[in-house]
Amino acid sequence: MNKTIYKYSLAVKDFQDVLLPIGAEILTVQVQGENACMWALVNPNETQKENRNIEIFGTGHPIGYGMGISRKYISTFQMHGGQLVFHAFEYTGV
Repeated sequence: MNKTIYKYSLAVKDFQDVLLPIGAEILTVQVQGENACMWALVNPNETQKENRNIEIFGTGHPIGYGMGISRKYISTFQMHGGQLVFHAFEYTGV
């Protein structure tokens, strides 16, 4: 089986769902041009999709943690020449 890296556009907002093929491995979030993008390693033959929950936090912004909240760090990216720095996580549940 071969896999392929696909790109997904992201909004720079606190929380969003991204529809990915089941089993996709999120690789990174970076800026391309002026847009935040996420790259994932996917099986291009996988027809079933699942929502993956992506959270983006600015440096210095509070990140809520409580009993059972779980996140997986994806990456840090900068916008506007480094004036804005964001940190992307996958929210994996409570």
